[in-house]
Amino acid sequence: MKQIKLLTIGISLLLAACSSTKTVTPITPSATEQKTSNQSTQTQHRPIKIALALGGGASKGFAHIGVINVLNENKIPIEIVTGTSAGAVVGSLYASGMSTQQLADEAEQLSKKDVADLSFSTKGFIVGKKLQDFINLKVKNRTIDQLPLTFAAVATDFDNGKAIHFNSGNTGQAVRASASIPNVFQPVQIGSHRYVDGGLSEPVPVTAAIKMGADIVIAVDISARPKEQQKDAGFFSFLNQSLSIMSQTALQNELDKADVVIKPDVLSLGAVGGFNQKQQAIAAGEMAARAAIPQIRVAIQNKERQLNQ
Repeated sequence: MKQIKLLTIGISLLLAACSSTKTVTPITPSATEQKTSNQSTQTQHRPIKIALALGGGASKGFAHIGVINVLNENKIPIEIVTGTSAGAVVGSLYASGMSTQQLADEAEQLSKKDVADLSFSTKGFIVGKKLQDFINLKVKNRTIDQLPLTFAAVATDFDNGKAIHFNSGNTGQAVRASASIPNVFQPVQIGSHRYVDGGLSEPVPVTAAIKMGADIVIAVDISARPKEQQKDAGFFSFLNQSLSIMSQTALQNELDKADVVIKPDVLSLGAVGGFNQKQQAIAAGEMAARAAIPQIRVAIQNKERQLNQ
């Protein structure tokens, strides 16, 4: 009987305790708190976006291939590519997924007849349609937004002088517009606007890369500098000098915004006649890029530290 009483008392006490205990609901972050927390985590751990801004410089643009080769060798991850003129040509091919070996092979096989369709128009003696078709063939007729890497070709609006960043649409047409050197190539009509060489507004398209979300911009400058001209200098020498003078202010504005500037030693190479100097240009790009690797690594470390604070 005594044991039964003790058991009854124990059960009563247990029931009383249960009935008097408050239910504790786990505290969970609100939707806003969860979103903020997730954003914080993403900010701390997201990889930085590195952009490669390839400048214009006619056939000296083969130096870009050398730069890309060294960046790949050193496993510098490029997510964004912007290009002006010759930089748009190389940049579009690279953004399409070509390896550096494929880029070098294309450079080896490329000749003036592949990209020059002559015309007697007073607007320019090269139409540019051949260049457009060449690029579209090589990128397998994909639009800019279909390319594996984020890409933009920079051209200049002929009617107002503003830089235009083509980051969608017909790849070949955008590259053609970006490379349409005034008085050499005819302006490219897209919609109601006419476009010419991007070198007039963004000789090295750093601004375009920043607007596309780059955390770090590696700029490659292959542009010529104004120099004293001989009195009997030919048409292309005068043209090269004119473009160099016009783009100096715009060039410096762009380079000032870059995290790293690579300047291959290609000033001795011809602006137009350099198709037979491809290997020299590629080698110059490789040499300049190797010298810049330590600076690039420091820039990446500093940016990672800044983003993860």
